[in-house]
Amino acid sequence: MPPSLRYPCLLLVLLLQACSPLAPLNLIIPDSSYRVLNDQAYGDQPRQKLDVYFPRQGLQEAPVVVFYYGGSWRGGKRENYVFVAEALARRGIITVVADYRVYPEVRYPDFLIDSAAALAWVEEARQSWQQTPQPLFVMGHSAGAYNAAMLALDQRWLQQQGLEPEVLAGWIGLAGPYDFIPIINPRVKPIFHHPDTPADSQPLFHAGSHSPPALLLAASPDRLVDPQRNTGQMVEALREAGVRVETQVFPSLNHFSIMLAMAKPFEDWEPIADQIAEFVMDPALAP
Repeated sequence: MPPSLRYPCLLLVLLLQACSPLAPLNLIIPDSSYRVLNDQAYGDQPRQKLDVYFPRQGLQEAPVVVFYYGGSWRGGKRENYVFVAEALARRGIITVVADYRVYPEVRYPDFLIDSAAALAWVEEARQSWQQTPQPLFVMGHSAGAYNAAMLALDQRWLQQQGLEPEVLAGWIGLAGPYDFIPIINPRVKPIFHHPDTPADSQPLFHAGSHSPPALLLAASPDRLVDPQRNTGQMVEALREAGVRVETQVFPSLNHFSIMLAMAKPFEDWEPIADQIAEFVMDPALAP
């Protein structure tokens, strides 16, 4: 799509349904590339559910990606992210989209507990999906990238679910907030117990050699999550610890379009989905 048409098309999508701006994408996303297992409960609460999207072909060789959406830990619906699941399933990846509890129902760290519980459900269930389970990854956008980072870096959350850190072959973050103390955003302050926000609530606090390989993508015009402070510092910390990190910062995207570029109508904005697929299908990350 020519650059001159990118933002008018994006604006049209957002205006189609102001109360749920991602929902209209589902109307134009094909469903021929996957079959879906909906409404799987990983806990007893209404928001502790997930959907699993299986590729139509190559199931036995498919890596598994568990995706957590953003929304400032205040909202989001897994059914609005069919476009993410379709993009990955079309590339031969089993994709899980998980809901998790959000504010004001919960505060930090309960959404991490939910995210880890969803991952534990996937780890158990996938034993029946494939004869030989393939590499497992966590991935997120914005607040969801924070969740993914914390599962990959802070071993407390996986251990609470009886999982070893080695269960993860890698993690993927899109425009993630990895270091945001002191908290400036008034909507985020109560979620992280401001002004008593624990230092160890920050992913950067936990960056070290124990991290699995990472793919960290960001947008330089991002006005919500500073790419240099967050993605830049995380990349530097992980590389200094000897961790394999792939990264790119896109001047043509922003905090939201970096994710929307995964949707089939907008894939020519930047090859986000292709980069993710290349990363998770790297034979070097296979068990």
